[in-house]
Amino acid sequence: MTILVTGGAGFIGTNFIQGWLQHSEEDIINLDKLTYASNIEFLKSIPQQSQIKNIHGNICDSLLVHHLLSTYTPRAIIHFAAETHVDRSIADPSIFMQTNVMGTYTLLETAFNWFKNQPDTVRQKFRFLHISTDEVYGSLTKTDLPFTEQSPYHPNNPYAASKAASDHIVRSYFQTYGFPVLTTHCSNNYGPHQCHEKLIPLMIEKAINEHKLPIYGDGQHSRDWLYVGDHCAAIRLVLEKGKLGETYNIGACNEVTNLEIVHSICTILDSFRPRKDKLSYREQISFVTDRLGHDRRYALNPHKIKSELGWSPQEDFQTGLKKTVEWYLQNNPI
Repeated sequence: MTILVTGGAGFIGTNFIQGWLQHSEEDIINLDKLTYASNIEFLKSIPQQSQIKNIHGNICDSLLVHHLLSTYTPRAIIHFAAETHVDRSIADPSIFMQTNVMGTYTLLETAFNWFKNQPDTVRQKFRFLHISTDEVYGSLTKTDLPFTEQSPYHPNNPYAASKAASDHIVRSYFQTYGFPVLTTHCSNNYGPHQCHEKLIPLMIEKAINEHKLPIYGDGQHSRDWLYVGDHCAAIRLVLEKGKLGETYNIGACNEVTNLEIVHSICTILDSFRPRKDKLSYREQISFVTDRLGHDRRYALNPHKIKSELGWSPQEDFQTGLKKTVEWYLQNNPI
C-alpha cells in the first residue's frame, strides 16, 4: 500500500514522514515543489529510503498529479503543501492564492476525477486529508473561549484567507460529490526542522549570533503551541479513525505569549550555550512595530479529537521547547 504526501519536505511534512515510517510499512510518494522552506536532505537521510519516493513537482500540475495517482494508486492523500508565513502573505499575497487556493483546487479536482474511475475496493478505502490552521477562525480576546469546530471563519490576513478558501473547497467536494475528505486545524507547531523564519528557530538563530531579538508590539500576542510530533500522531489517527467530511481541531492547550516564549528560549540558551559576557540572552530583546493584521490570540479546543478518537498530546511545552532548542544547537541548520 502507498500514501501520497504533498509538501513532505516542509517542516510538518518532514516530521510526518519520519513518524509514519516508524509506525508503518506502507510506502510514501512525496510530491514537493522544494521551495525555500523545504529540506529534502533530511528525507534522504531517513533509514527507510526504500519506502520513500521523492517527486519534485507542483500540486498545480494536474498532469503530474494524475500520473502519480494512476501509477501508484495511493490509498490516501495527505495534503500539507502550502505557503504559510504570514509576513510573506502580507508583502505579496499572490503566491498564497496560487498555491493554497488554486493548488488545493487542482489537487482535489484531479484526485476526484481519478477517484471516480477506480473500482469500489479502491474508493472504499481512499481518503483525502487536508491539513489546515487555527488562523482561519480569526482572533480571540483574552476572555474568549477557545475555538471549536463550529466556530465561524474570520480570517484576518491573506495567508489565513487563502487557507479558509481551501477549507471551503475541500468541504464542498464532500458535500457535493461525496468525495471522502477529512480536515484538521492545528495550532502553532514547534519542533525539529522548522524553517528559520518562524519564531522559535528565528530567535535561536539571532540569539546565538548576538543579534537583537525583535518582538512585535508588546509581546503579548498569545498562541497555543503544539509539538510537531504530537500533531503528526493526531494526523495518523484522523486518517485511521476520522469520520468522513468531519473537521478536527488539534491543539495542546499550551497558551503562551510571544514574550514568554522568547524569555524561555533565552533561559534555555543561558544554560546550554552561555554568552561570553555571562549576561542573559534576554539583554538582546528588542520591541519593534507590530505587523499588519496581527491576531492577538489563537487557541483551539481539542475536545472532539480527544473524546471521539482518543488523541492527547504527549509533550509538555517546557520540555518540548528544551528538546527543540537543543536540537537546533546540535544540528545547526540555522
